[in-house]
Amino acid sequence: MAEQFCDVGEGVTLCYETFGNAADPTALLIMGLGTQMVAWQEDFCRELAGHGLHVVRFDNRDAGRSTHMTGAPPTIRQLLTRSRRAAHYTLFDMADDAARLLERLELAPAHVIGASMGGMIAQSLAARHPEAVRSLTSIMSNTGSLRSGQPALRMYSVFLRRAPHEREAFIDHMERVFAAIGSPGIPRDPEDIRAIAGLSYDRDRDPEAPGRQLGAIIASGDRTAELRRITAPTLVIHGTRDRLVSPSGGRATARAIPGSRLLNIPGMGHDLPRAAWPQLIDAIAEHAKHADRRDEEDPSPQARPPSLSSL
Repeated sequence: MAEQFCDVGEGVTLCYETFGNAADPTALLIMGLGTQMVAWQEDFCRELAGHGLHVVRFDNRDAGRSTHMTGAPPTIRQLLTRSRRAAHYTLFDMADDAARLLERLELAPAHVIGASMGGMIAQSLAARHPEAVRSLTSIMSNTGSLRSGQPALRMYSVFLRRAPHEREAFIDHMERVFAAIGSPGIPRDPEDIRAIAGLSYDRDRDPEAPGRQLGAIIASGDRTAELRRITAPTLVIHGTRDRLVSPSGGRATARAIPGSRLLNIPGMGHDLPRAAWPQLIDAIAEHAKHADRRDEEDPSPQARPPSLSSL
């Protein structure tokens, strides 16, 4: 499907695309910090749709062709001191965006899959809008606690370096970033990385947007207590070689969410390498099917708790 747009209120319009049969259960894919929906590659989306899911990917606010906010991003000093003053919105606002997207498109409840910051948004969506989430899959993410999921020290210089303005230099920069944070134990896909980087450059050239999103993560703080309220069946996936969000972040997420299951992927870093797709897609699809079977066994509205926003 071609790109489409949905006004989700509060001055935010989200760009989205769909794959597969709209009659199938929806799988909503949420991408991470400074990363557009195209990082959920088309082949990945189509393969997931081939497992009987109606796949929806979208650009978060301040990414791609969705609404970009205004205001300066946090300074390096504010980031290092984890100041919340410079934030223009929070992860909770981004979760509300996703909830309203599902509502406006009449696709709830959905299987929600988030990667990195997208996992944080997905967690908040499941906690605050449980009626919209059929199942949750949190990939290479964490709880916001400073005691877990912290990057290796050498990652800070890579992560905080501003991308160049020129297209080829931008693509080279992104290839270097993913060489640093990507999977050391799984074959890399440099052509995939360069293709995603080029497409991302062509769709969005707002250099301050990733900083505003990072401000949203910092402003949202430690969300462990909120995660304990999640009732959706939850699968937590984490690479054993993740240097940006250490594997302790996945373990902490799994401990916080009642009844969740942790799947460690040997050799995977902070990326979605093509060689890991069979394991990732099979795990996501099987988790969704298990949740669907649970709903079939107990389809009553009482089986779903009310949204926190309605309490």
